[in-house]
Amino acid sequence: MNIWQQMWAIITAPGGVYQSYAWDSIKLSLVAIVLAFVIATPLGMLVARQPIAAFIAANLSGVLRAIPILAFLAVAIDYLGTGFKPSLVALVITGVPPILLNTIAGFQGIDPALLDAAKGLGMTRWQTLLRVEAPLTLPSVAAGMRTSAVQIIATAALAALIGGGGWGVYILDGDYHLNDAELFVGAGSFILLAFAAEFALAGVQRLVTPRGVLVAQARPDEALDLASAPATEPTTQAA
Repeated sequence: MNIWQQMWAIITAPGGVYQSYAWDSIKLSLVAIVLAFVIATPLGMLVARQPIAAFIAANLSGVLRAIPILAFLAVAIDYLGTGFKPSLVALVITGVPPILLNTIAGFQGIDPALLDAAKGLGMTRWQTLLRVEAPLTLPSVAAGMRTSAVQIIATAALAALIGGGGWGVYILDGDYHLNDAELFVGAGSFILLAFAAEFALAGVQRLVTPRGVLVAQARPDEALDLASAPATEPTTQAA
């Protein structure tokens, strides 16, 4: 059999092994993405308007991203055991920084004049947050989720090292047995899942981006011309 036939035989093997591994990887990645969003977004909202807290959060995020996941998994086994739980914690740690940093950047990038205008209209703090800040920040948060999702899915392959299951088992077995078909099935499945998440979240980012921002991004020259055009003098009709 050629390599493609071997790969197809692995995917269609009796007993639904591939499907079981697929469920393990998708469930682990999806739960990690959701938890990273739930943790990072409120935290970013809380610290965005406090320069010192935002600085500390941004630097802690950088430290978390610098920690090798393999090192964390090795330590986590002593406290969390093996399987789903330590794998999930490791992936959440991987996914939080991009969302947190983008949330902070999104809130800090809002023009203060807009907030002053909302206050002048009599909006409460919660009304300003929900009607002004959140819509303007959502595109940045969605971009952070895209980055986070791809990183989580790519790292999910390591879950197999500590009994987390998933397509990573194919990668480990393929490496151990020098079986290219298993390696390609495992790696290819993660690549396809990462592309699917990227395209899906790109659509979400476009949906939550205000229409005016989309127009400005699509036609920046026209937007610039409109912004820089001199105001026309009102004309008066001769009597």
